[in-house]
Amino acid sequence: MKLLRRSMLLGALATLAFSGVAQAQSYPSKPIRIVLPYSAGGPADVLVRAISQKLGESWGQPFIVDNKPGANEIIAADFVAKSPGDGYTFMVASDSAFSLNQNLYPKIPYDPIKDFVPVAKLAIGNLMLVTRPDFPANNVKEFIDYVKRNPGKLNYASIGAGSVNHLASAWFNSINGLQMEHIAFKGLPPAVQEVMAGRIDAMFAVTGGVAPFLDSGKVKALAVAGRNRQPAAPNVPIFAEVGYPAIDASYYFGVVAPKGTPSDITSRFARDMSKIINTPEFKSKYLQPLGFEAVGDTPEQFATFLKSDRELGAQKVKVSGAKLE
Repeated sequence: MKLLRRSMLLGALATLAFSGVAQAQSYPSKPIRIVLPYSAGGPADVLVRAISQKLGESWGQPFIVDNKPGANEIIAADFVAKSPGDGYTFMVASDSAFSLNQNLYPKIPYDPIKDFVPVAKLAIGNLMLVTRPDFPANNVKEFIDYVKRNPGKLNYASIGAGSVNHLASAWFNSINGLQMEHIAFKGLPPAVQEVMAGRIDAMFAVTGGVAPFLDSGKVKALAVAGRNRQPAAPNVPIFAEVGYPAIDASYYFGVVAPKGTPSDITSRFARDMSKIINTPEFKSKYLQPLGFEAVGDTPEQFATFLKSDRELGAQKVKVSGAKLE
């Protein structure tokens, strides 16, 4: 009798083991969803759809981009936080979803730490400090000196309170002891138009949004964040080159999955995505024109980065005074 029970137990264990192996070998067995908190057709959407196509080709199942814009990325993040961690849902979002919203809003419907597992940092976007064409400064030092001589008399633009360029500007002003008035716009185009018209003195703008106006002199570029000069604006120095290595004026796109997603799946996603985005062809077509730098790290590296980024994000929000409802 004991032998029979032992035989049945061993058989059951073998069945479970075989089932687990079979399930792992059959993954993915259906389309995989990538949730994106931005509208279709925008730069991030184009970038993620290009990655999705390549991943689909290598994984043998289509990757479907599911656009869920709105509420500063909260709608998409909340949806993914409540999705099953079965390896069939991922999200690509920015530091707003992962590091900033919990400091900007009194309450959000998801926990950016507990509800997700990190997969990888996709890319870094670098902001460029630009001024109106006739601003009486031609480099960062001259800009800082001029603003210090005119406290409270100058202004800077952003695409909204709590946006990455608002926080970058507020942080820049804080560490350099500057006083400037914040003017928020609904989007980048109207803000850049006001800089070109001379009614806004300066702003931190995404490289791809202002690079087309540099050669014509419609805006003046002083420096850009990042580790290297941007191919879209090769004549603009990085902050480190002009003596300001501590200036942090960047944002990122990262990939997460719902909690419970198996680590072998997140590691596979990170590894295969890194191979795609770090090819010269992909960089030149989808990343460099927008001022993005490819990353493609591991889940462990992204988790470490998120810890420090959340600490810095809390400081930036505090300095900016931004509060959203």
